[in-house]
Amino acid sequence: MSPSHPEHPIEAPGLDVLDSRILTVPNLITAVRLACLPIFVWLLLVEHNRAAASVLLGAIGATDWVDGYIARRFNQTSTLGKILDPVADRLLFFTALIAILIDGCAPAWVCWAVLAREVVISVATLVLAALGARRIDVTRAGKTGTFFLMFAFPAFVAGASTFWWAPLANDLAWLFLVPGLLCSYWAAVMYVPIGRRALQEGRSGRTGR
Repeated sequence: MSPSHPEHPIEAPGLDVLDSRILTVPNLITAVRLACLPIFVWLLLVEHNRAAASVLLGAIGATDWVDGYIARRFNQTSTLGKILDPVADRLLFFTALIAILIDGCAPAWVCWAVLAREVVISVATLVLAALGARRIDVTRAGKTGTFFLMFAFPAFVAGASTFWWAPLANDLAWLFLVPGLLCSYWAAVMYVPIGRRALQEGRSGRTGR
């Protein structure tokens, strides 16, 4: 073989290498979002500062869109990010909604409606994984529902705060909540056939069929 055609040519990193990355900007943003959750709980339940808590929760929700945009725009997607981002979203919902329930700054039925959906999805995900299903990516409907809900609850908190625009914030909360609930529950329904296919494909992959 001639020198111009080495036996082991150096190749550019493939998609599998890129997907295995851990230290990316989107993953860092997700980690910061998770670190801010205890601060939100402290502001709301210890300091009783609903104004500051609503601003922080809104910022945490807004960065969910930011890290996704950066991942797509600058080719920083990773397998860890695809797993970590929805996990962070669920932790955000569980932590924030339980704190909001304790504080009482949003209707209890609203919080329970979102928590019930998140519990069902989380349990179903764990069961499917235990049964050997392939990983399921978040659907567009699920992302849209999460987007609206992440603005609805900061608005509820702001609506119960000392902000002069608190009445407007409360109206905005309901404006975000309705499409958020509809999209999130529709996504939950869509996950039923998706989960079945993921289970079949996962089992087929293990048996080689």
